[in-house]
Amino acid sequence: MKGEEEDDEMTGGDGSNRGSRTTPDSPPPPFSDQVLENVLENVLHFLTSRRDRNSASLVCKSWHRVESLTRTDLFIGNCYAVSPRRAVHRFRRVRSVSLKGKPRFADFNLLPPGWGAHFGPWAFAFAAAYHTTLEKLCLKRMSVTDDDLSILAHSFPSFKELVLVCCDGFGTSGLSIIAAKCRNLRVLDLIEDAVDDDEVDWISCFPDGQTHLESLIFDCVDGPINLEALERLVIRSPNLRRLRVNHHVSVAHLRRLMVRAPRLTHLGTGSFNSPPSSHTDEDQELDLLHSAFTAASKSLVCLSGFRDVAPEYLPAIHPVCPNLTSLNLSYAGISTDQLHSIILHCHKLQNFWVLDSVRDEGLQAVAATCKDLRELRVFPMDPREASEGPVSEIGLAAIAEGCRKLRSILYFCQCMTNAAVVAMSKGCPDLAVFRLCIMGRHTPDRVTGEPMDEGFGAIVRNCRSLTRLAVSGLLTDRAFGYIGKYGKSVRTLSVAFAGDGDAALRYVLEGCPRLQKLEIRDSPFGDSALLSGVARYYNMRFLWMSSCDVSQTGCRELARRLPRLVVEVIRDEGKDLDAVETLYLYRSLDGPRSDAPPFVSIL
Repeated sequence: MKGEEEDDEMTGGDGSNRGSRTTPDSPPPPFSDQVLENVLENVLHFLTSRRDRNSASLVCKSWHRVESLTRTDLFIGNCYAVSPRRAVHRFRRVRSVSLKGKPRFADFNLLPPGWGAHFGPWAFAFAAAYHTTLEKLCLKRMSVTDDDLSILAHSFPSFKELVLVCCDGFGTSGLSIIAAKCRNLRVLDLIEDAVDDDEVDWISCFPDGQTHLESLIFDCVDGPINLEALERLVIRSPNLRRLRVNHHVSVAHLRRLMVRAPRLTHLGTGSFNSPPSSHTDEDQELDLLHSAFTAASKSLVCLSGFRDVAPEYLPAIHPVCPNLTSLNLSYAGISTDQLHSIILHCHKLQNFWVLDSVRDEGLQAVAATCKDLRELRVFPMDPREASEGPVSEIGLAAIAEGCRKLRSILYFCQCMTNAAVVAMSKGCPDLAVFRLCIMGRHTPDRVTGEPMDEGFGAIVRNCRSLTRLAVSGLLTDRAFGYIGKYGKSVRTLSVAFAGDGDAALRYVLEGCPRLQKLEIRDSPFGDSALLSGVARYYNMRFLWMSSCDVSQTGCRELARRLPRLVVEVIRDEGKDLDAVETLYLYRSLDGPRSDAPPFVSIL
């Protein structure tokens, strides 16, 4: 699930609606054409890229029809870009669906509760159209109810995989139905969801006998679970490879689970600060835990969790560190010394998430050891940290020098320098994702006091594979001029507290031909900047602007010029009637949605 997908499945790769000129009700082709379509159908089975399939569907009516019939994996990047009816009418043999709802800025509480992205209509449509075929479903930022989960559980006899990411609206009652009815279930992954605790023992609802479970992730479920039932479930699941438990699972129970699932490749530890069991003292418990990790060292490649870490337990994971390719410590407020004792063994590490409590010295240790690192995320332990902050340009420069294979970085800090960002652009030229979040508003170069323009300019100039960029700090229009001039591969751009005026946004909209998603907050862009992108918006998936200087008048003019796009507005009740708090612009084959709440106006 890492990273954002770029193309909407229901439109052409350029965002147009050219593919809709053919309908599934068109008359069948002549016999000779039918032979050619049979050959084409066999060929398209080998075409797996969504962008390639989108392009193939635009060649002619025949290709459009065959591509629809052979599509088994359906991705819809915006649940309002197409209606459920249209989706299932065009694609009739789908086995796997990925569906996204709310915009990403919803993660920052920039959308009021009840905004939408309800899964219910999709659940009914899928139940009617894909009763015998649907096996996999991945939902992201959707509102999912227990009734929706009940429909899934009762409608698809071959259902095997359910992944819910950043979803809400359901509880343990719905999970119990999925567990009880989906007897072929292989994957149940709950990732960063808001799950209501209905005090239902959902773990005990899995059927007796051997299961097909390969992955079970529930670290976001806050409520207590039946530990004995979980242990019995693990024993009955010989194919289990991924297990992430919540903070109610003690160290003692974690050890027992590891012993009963010796083939785990991915483990989420939950709490790592639990008291020992009643039968062992702390030293004995630590020895037993060390033995469990030693036994798992040949299979474990991914380790995460570590909430409420007790330092005395950390040495227990040392045996698995040499084979780890992924380590997530983003919930563990560990010190530099504690990290050093772990990272010293992690020579194969490719993905690493950590809190800034490790300080610059910890990142220097990472740079010295993890030469194969591909992704790094450094999160803030306390966003209210003093102006200096625990990590700075020193840590970033160390990573730039030591981790030359880096392709993705998310770095939260309080201050930065242009020199360090330039060093990153030269040391890691293969970067595809660069997200630098300087948390202080309009923060300049810490050493020179200059804007951060040259640093971000170097990133877009030197990193030719860059597809995703997040900018922050004190930035003038010059930085956006660089992005427009050199950011030819950028597909997703996130902007916060940046820019001098409307010219900055014009540079981006006129200069980035592949731009699909543009997210802006708290920046001085007004109606002129908004309307400068009229020629580009049809080719983009969406534009999000919140707390900017656009007005109702400008938004209405935009809607008038682009009647085939949907313009949604949330007005700030505390400002004048023409003020706009949030603008959400997106393309849709079916026009405005019918479930907009009262606080959303569709122009």
